[in-house]
Amino acid sequence: MTNKIITRIDEDGNATVMLNRPEVHNAFDPEMVEALTADLEALGKDAEVRSVVLVGAGASFCAGADIAHMKKSASYTRKQNYEAALQSANMFHTLYTLPKPTVACVRGPVRGGGCGLVAACDIAVASRLATFRLSEVKLGIIPAMISPYVIGAIGTRMSHRYMITGEEFDSAEAFRIGLVHEIAEEEHLNVKVGALLAVLYTSGPQAIAAVKKLIPLSANAPIDRKLVDETSKRIAEIRATPEAQEGLCAFLEKRRAGWTDPAAPRAKPRAKKKR
Repeated sequence: MTNKIITRIDEDGNATVMLNRPEVHNAFDPEMVEALTADLEALGKDAEVRSVVLVGAGASFCAGADIAHMKKSASYTRKQNYEAALQSANMFHTLYTLPKPTVACVRGPVRGGGCGLVAACDIAVASRLATFRLSEVKLGIIPAMISPYVIGAIGTRMSHRYMITGEEFDSAEAFRIGLVHEIAEEEHLNVKVGALLAVLYTSGPQAIAAVKKLIPLSANAPIDRKLVDETSKRIAEIRATPEAQEGLCAFLEKRRAGWTDPAAPRAKPRAKKKR
């Protein structure tokens, strides 16, 4: 049986999560959705994990939901269809709310729900040869579960165009509209992601988790007294934490913060985790 998700954690705490159904362009079926959700949840709870990189095996990043499986939904009850959809929706939400920085390393075609995975990651870096398509309307369905993340990434105006037309666009357009943050030549993609991970390693892990909660709060709330009070509470609470005190002291003392030092002793890279 094929391992549909392969996860590996290196000695620096960087986890690589690979979608591993290359024969169907890494389209996700219920088993793959369940495995990816479970792995992400475990990584989110692992104190040794500093970041998560999402990649696809083979020539494609992700073709979205498995069409052959979706076709079977015609025989499902409404409840069964809802439960199946909710399983996938929970996968996207788990990725989006993970308390670790997430990076999508994108090679090849990205279709439908694959665009949702890219948008749900904090940072997305794409090969210059990558292509994208919000293709649901071409199948007579809608990009419902991924819509919060895609709209958050590219905005309502661009969502109107690309969700309605279902047309393909290249990495340059994905960069222009905000779906990806950077483009790299195919042979330099891993180097670019590695450089990002090095930068993330210099940031406080607890601060990153707090920022990930802060962004949707501030982005979706009116700028009123309630928001002013809430943001004041959040900075007041985190300033008193050991991590914040270490960071402030390190800056004043002109030294690196403690979280940038290797673990002592540094754990060996963990074996691949397969599902």
